[in-house]
Amino acid sequence: MTPLSSRHRLYDIFADPERDIEAKIAQALDLGAEFFDLPIGFLTRIDDGIQEIVQSTGGHELIQPGETCPLDSAYCRLTVELDSPLAVQDAAASDISQQAIDTFGLGTYIGTKIVVQDETYGTVCFADTDERGTPFTDSEEMFLELLGKLVSRELERQAHDRELRGRNERLKREKQRFEAIAETSFDILFRVGLTGQFTYVSSAVERILGYSPAELTGEQFTDFTTEAAAEVAAEAYARVLDNQNVQNLELDLLDDTGSVVVLEVNATPVIEDGDVVGVQGVGRDVTDRKERQQELHIKNRAMDEAQVGISITDIREPNEPLIYVNEGFERVTGYSAEETLGRNLCFLQGEQTDPECAQRLETAIDAGDPVVVELINYRRDGTPFWNQIYLAPVDDETGEITHYVGFQQDVTERKRTEQLIQVLNRVLRHNLRNDMNALLGWHNHLYGSDSRNADVERRVERIAQGLLAMSERARELEQYARRERVPERLDPTVLLTAIVNEQREQWPNATIQLAIQTDRNICAGSELKQMVTELIENAIKHNLSNDPHVVIEVNNNGEWIDIVVSDNGPGIDEMEAKVVSEGGETPLQHSSGLGLWLVNWAVTRYGGSFRISATEQGDGTTATIRLPGIEDETPVDAVARRPTVLFA
Repeated sequence: MTPLSSRHRLYDIFADPERDIEAKIAQALDLGAEFFDLPIGFLTRIDDGIQEIVQSTGGHELIQPGETCPLDSAYCRLTVELDSPLAVQDAAASDISQQAIDTFGLGTYIGTKIVVQDETYGTVCFADTDERGTPFTDSEEMFLELLGKLVSRELERQAHDRELRGRNERLKREKQRFEAIAETSFDILFRVGLTGQFTYVSSAVERILGYSPAELTGEQFTDFTTEAAAEVAAEAYARVLDNQNVQNLELDLLDDTGSVVVLEVNATPVIEDGDVVGVQGVGRDVTDRKERQQELHIKNRAMDEAQVGISITDIREPNEPLIYVNEGFERVTGYSAEETLGRNLCFLQGEQTDPECAQRLETAIDAGDPVVVELINYRRDGTPFWNQIYLAPVDDETGEITHYVGFQQDVTERKRTEQLIQVLNRVLRHNLRNDMNALLGWHNHLYGSDSRNADVERRVERIAQGLLAMSERARELEQYARRERVPERLDPTVLLTAIVNEQREQWPNATIQLAIQTDRNICAGSELKQMVTELIENAIKHNLSNDPHVVIEVNNNGEWIDIVVSDNGPGIDEMEAKVVSEGGETPLQHSSGLGLWLVNWAVTRYGGSFRISATEQGDGTTATIRLPGIEDETPVDAVARRPTVLFA
C-alpha cells in the first residue's frame, strides 16, 4: 500500500457523511494498522493526568476501550509534550519510561497529539510488542499527522454539534417557560427584535404603563422611555445583542399619562442556530421602592454629612453599643467609626466629666426620656472639650424603645466665652467695689482737710491707674472673645526676635535673653505675639530689683513646642498661679492676674496649655506656653487643634 493511496483512503473515510465519528475512527485505526504493518492502534483521552483508551484495534489486553492508567505509566506521556509525532522503533533504547515499558510491553510505538478547540484531547497511536527493524519514514510520520488532524477535526465538529444541540434545547425550554409564565406574571415580559422594535409584550404592561400589548408591539422601545433613559437603554440593548446579559438595570419609562415609571430590567439574548436574533427580558415596577430609596438616601446623606455629630445606640444590647456614627461625630471626637462602633458612648468621658451630668444621661435612658446635657468629654488625642449631647428615644412598630439617637455638638467656644464673661463680671465687680470704697474713703479724708496731702493724692492716683489698667485688660479680653479664631504657621525666630527687640527698647534697664532651640514653626494665631509680650512685661513690671532679668526659651516637646518665660522677680502667689493656670473663676485681685488669665484663655483657644508658678527657690517665676508644632511641609489644617476647656 503506497502512502499516497493510503492518504486518499483516509480522506475518503472522514469525508463519508453516512458514517458516524466512532465508525470513522475505527476504520481509520484499521487503515493505520495496515499502513504501518503494526497490529495495535488506539485513540486515547487524557484528562487530569489519567490516560483512557477511547477506541482501539488489536488484541492487547491493556489497550481496550475503557482501560485507564496514570499518564506517567503511558507511552503517550512524551507524545503530548511534542508538536510532531513521536516515532520509536525500539522502546528500550528510547526516552520512554521503564515504568511504561514494564506496564504495556510495547517494543515499537508511533503516536501524535490530538488537539480539540486549542486544548490537548489525547493521542492517536500505533504499536507492536516487538521492536521494529527499520526507523519510521517521513511519509509514515506525515500519514500519522494527517490522521491526527482529521480526528481532531471530527472531534471538534462533534463538540460543536453537541454544544449547538444543547443551546437549542435550552432555547426551546426557555421559550416554553417564558410563554408559560408570561400571561400570569405581575412583571412585564418582553421581546425586542434586531431593529429595536417590540415583538412581544405581556399583558402586565397594561396594568403598569396603561398601554395594551398591541399598542407596543412593532414600536421602538426607546419611544416609551424618558429622554435621559433612552441612551442608557440603547447601550444596554447593544450589550445584549453582543451576547451579554443585563441585570438589575433601572430605566425611567413613561406611562400613558406621561408620568415616570421606574422599571428594573433584566434581559438576555435570544439565540437561534447560534446567532443572537433579539432580546428578551423582564421589567419590574420598582417606582415605589425607588422613591423610598431616594428618600432614605437623602436622609442618610443628611445624617452622614451633618456638621453636628450624630450617633445611634442600640439599648437592647447589654452594653448599649453604638451602631452608627456620622462624619460629624468623627470630626468632633477624633475617633473613626471603626474605633467607635460597638462601644458605649460613655467612653468619651474622663477625669473632669461631671458625674451628675453623666448620671442624668443614664437616668433619662432608663426612663425612656429625651435629655439634653452639656458635659466635658475627651477627644481621641486626650484633649477635653465641652460636648452638648441631645439624646432622643426611637421606638419600633410595637412602641418599644429599641434605640437612642444622639446629637453631639462641640460647644467649647461658647462655654469658654461664658466663662470669660463670668470672670470679667467677678473681677470687675469685686475689684471695682474694693477700689471704689477706697477712693470714697480717701475722698472723704481730702474733703475734710484744709491742706493738700501728697501721700493721699498718690494713693488715689495709684488706685485710679489700677482701675484704668483693669479696664484695659477687660477690654482686651472682650476683643479676643470677639476675634475670629485663625490658626496659622508662625516662625518662632521671627516672632520672638521682634518681640524681644521691642521689649529691650521699652525696658532698657532689663536684661532679656532669647534662646530658640527648635527649627519647627508654631501652629497658633497672631494673638501669640501679645501673649508673650504680656508675660515679659508682667515679669519686668513686678520685679523689685534694680536688674530685672528675663529669659525666653523655645524648645521642642514631642509634637508640641514650649515657650518658657523665666524671671528673677518675687515669684507668684501659689493661689493666683492655680487660678490663672486652670482658668478658674475666682476673682483675680489685680490687673496683672487678669492679663495672665488672658494669656491662658488665648493659648488654650488654639488647643495649647499655659502654666505659671514660682521657682522652687522662690526667687522668680516660670511661665510656660505650650502650643502645637508644625513642620514646613505640613498643612496648617492637619495640625490645628480645637479649643480646649480652661481647666487644662
